[in-house]
Amino acid sequence: MNTENIKANNENEQENNGLNVGEIVSQSEKFIEKNKKAIIAIIAVVVLGLAGYFSYQNFVVAPREKNVQEELFAAQKYFEQEDFEKALKGDGKHMGLISIIDEYGSTKGGSLASYYAGNIYLRQGEYNKAIEYLSNYKGNDKVISIQTKALIADAYVELGQLDKAISNYKEAAKSNNVMTTPFVLLKLGQVYEMQKNNTEALNCYKRIKTEFPASQEYREIEKYISRLESLQ
Repeated sequence: MNTENIKANNENEQENNGLNVGEIVSQSEKFIEKNKKAIIAIIAVVVLGLAGYFSYQNFVVAPREKNVQEELFAAQKYFEQEDFEKALKGDGKHMGLISIIDEYGSTKGGSLASYYAGNIYLRQGEYNKAIEYLSNYKGNDKVISIQTKALIADAYVELGQLDKAISNYKEAAKSNNVMTTPFVLLKLGQVYEMQKNNTEALNCYKRIKTEFPASQEYREIEKYISRLESLQ
């Protein structure tokens, strides 16, 4: 093919491309003109939806979060003082955790109240209640989420439901958190020992030894390992 033919082909291709682009633009303009009212209506719905969402967040959610945090502050103080009766039921001036959960259960503060209430019920030996309230914690705090799973596992241990305890301890240990995972692994290993599963228990203890040398659990983990290895 000579140079003139190549040039002619290129010119034809550019012309065709130009026509195609022109047709697309023309069709788009016709579509917009034909459906102008529907497009405007859709845009209006989206704008109104966004405005409604931000209004709800600013004028409903934010004030509720502020209110629940103020009520929760008092309940947390009683929890820290181990005055669990007032923490759960309030002091006549401030709401207790149960009322906070009933009134503000869908908020972040209400979710945190479920964690505290479950913690108290666990300490009081009401294990099914503890599991119920702890399971309602839906917060984003990683440490509290880990602690919640571990506490649920503790409750299942007390109820003798060891498989469920193991499942929750495993979930709690997935994060590889330096502060919490060694403690959870130690508990998990002890439950495996309760099930006479020394192999899995030993694996838990060895993980503490190899992965968490700076932990408090590391200081005494060798005696757990030595004891199980002597039984093999």
